[in-house]
Amino acid sequence: MSSSNVRGLVEGQQKISNKVYEAEMFRLQVELVKLQEWVKETNARVVILFEGRDAAGKGGMIKRIAERVSPRIFRVVALPAPTDRQKTQVHAQRYIEQLPSGGEIVIFDRSWYNRAGVEHVMGFCSEEEHKQFLRDCPIFEGFLISQGIILLKYWLEISEKEQHKRFLARIEDASKRWKLSPMDLESHRRWYDYSRARDVMFAATDTVASPWYLVPSDDKKRARLNCITHILSSIPYEEIPYPAPKLPPRQKAKGYAEPKRQVRIIPQRW
Repeated sequence: MSSSNVRGLVEGQQKISNKVYEAEMFRLQVELVKLQEWVKETNARVVILFEGRDAAGKGGMIKRIAERVSPRIFRVVALPAPTDRQKTQVHAQRYIEQLPSGGEIVIFDRSWYNRAGVEHVMGFCSEEEHKQFLRDCPIFEGFLISQGIILLKYWLEISEKEQHKRFLARIEDASKRWKLSPMDLESHRRWYDYSRARDVMFAATDTVASPWYLVPSDDKKRARLNCITHILSSIPYEEIPYPAPKLPPRQKAKGYAEPKRQVRIIPQRW
């Protein structure tokens, strides 16, 4: 689907009110808890990849997914730049180390697809390494799927205008300045280099077994609701019966009394 087609999906749509958004998000987060219990009960293994341009909304998407679930089941992986030692390893090696064990969902905030994006565009890998990745990636993902791993790949598609707007907001808002790196500035300049890299990546790695799902993300609220809904619809989870426990009564004090001592209480300013 072209960028113009994506824009056509969202242009003219009414904004989702905060009340409707929060109500729908809570409903979906309850379903994510049910998914969590199913994954734990069945020992399932799930991998969810989030890719997209800088400022496309990957962090906010992942934050809302992980907000009400256990970090022991939903594990978020956002790897830093590879070390000198890791640069000598097989490209996928450090990502393989992060794959889920039974009863885990691993969310990659950027993944092995770094090689098809920033590494390729910025010259951090050779042309041959880039071509080799595109050739081998479907084989690698096919292996993961053959081992029973549920693999979902999402590309958050942001428009040129909206990315520019979000970058300006990061410059102007002191609470967001940490989000703007020199690499982000370069990605702003190289918009079309990244477009070409994305197109080549889709052509090589969008397969029947492991398709890409594109998420229009100019509207963050709509993107989050639509994407989480799709995740839930793509995994055949079932609600696990919940036997509500009964809280035991408090034990008897048996003479215990709070000690009379000076303690430092923080200032109560609110």
